[in-house]
Amino acid sequence: MAGGVGSRFWPKSRNQFPKQFIDILGLGKSLLQLTYERFAKICDPAHIFILSNEHYKDLVLSQLPALNEEQVLLEPSRNNTAPCIAYACYKILKTNPEANIVVAPSDHLILKEKEFLRKIQQALSFSATHDALLTLGIQPSRPDTGYGYIQYEETLMNEDGIRKVLAFKEKPSLEKAEEYLASGEYLWNAGIFIWSAKSIKEAFQSHAAEIDSIFEQGNQFYNTNKEVGFIADNYPKSPNISIDYAILEKADNVYTIPADIGWSDLGTWASLHSVANKDEHENAVNCAHLHLENTLNCIIQIPADKAAVIKGMENYIIVDDGKVLLIYPKSDEQEIKQVAAKMVSNFGNEYL
Repeated sequence: MAGGVGSRFWPKSRNQFPKQFIDILGLGKSLLQLTYERFAKICDPAHIFILSNEHYKDLVLSQLPALNEEQVLLEPSRNNTAPCIAYACYKILKTNPEANIVVAPSDHLILKEKEFLRKIQQALSFSATHDALLTLGIQPSRPDTGYGYIQYEETLMNEDGIRKVLAFKEKPSLEKAEEYLASGEYLWNAGIFIWSAKSIKEAFQSHAAEIDSIFEQGNQFYNTNKEVGFIADNYPKSPNISIDYAILEKADNVYTIPADIGWSDLGTWASLHSVANKDEHENAVNCAHLHLENTLNCIIQIPADKAAVIKGMENYIIVDDGKVLLIYPKSDEQEIKQVAAKMVSNFGNEYL
């Protein structure tokens, strides 16, 4: 899935060049490219599909030149994760009724790649032989209020550590998050799903009939030259709803695999700061021509052709994308999405 705007990474992530296409880690590759390379190690690259907004077709193909255009599925509208997942899964089901599918965001960080791929293989083995909807659950390291949580049963389903999911919990208060962490019965919901094409189709039929009805009609068009037209006409009619609300919170065949994979959703500047390389003063910087004095625990991103002098800053986000300069307290980073919206309202869409 590579269709989001990544508005919490504004101004680096902008409407025309979102987070998944940016080399935000300073590795010489975008998050999308890193995700593609990760899955190409366990999947035939010809079987990798990128779901993105129609505005990003050229970006996807330029960053992943090994893809052909048929592997890039374009959304004509932003209707959340349930419709985009349905589109891809129904198209795959039409091609291969025995398909086993992994759904993953394109903009997450996985530090322990071998362990991640091992867990994915375990999940695929289970979903190939069971009517099951699986999610990777991340062992929580702190009472974070920015993630959804998964409550799971103690009883193991098999030797791979698969557990039955009891409930999905929305982003909690700090008090609740502390309770979840102390209980040892909860995992973070990473939004990484594994299931067979048949199982997810049956789940849509049972729990999201409106979505099923729309994408079932596409069976005569998928993998033909009429597919794009069908999607353009019908995709915008689908409900704007997440896969969690549409399916996972309703189904009774949901399972999870607890995973310690060095995961971060890189959802905010502070989450990037926490995993980035830092200097002796805990500053994460991406530029060579930078002079710092009495500056601590900041994340600083400056264009390569620009020099900067910064003094007396602590716990700040400092980002200059060439058009917009952001200087904002890390403690208030949840406001950045609203700040970006205000900039657009006040000064025009060129700032989004």
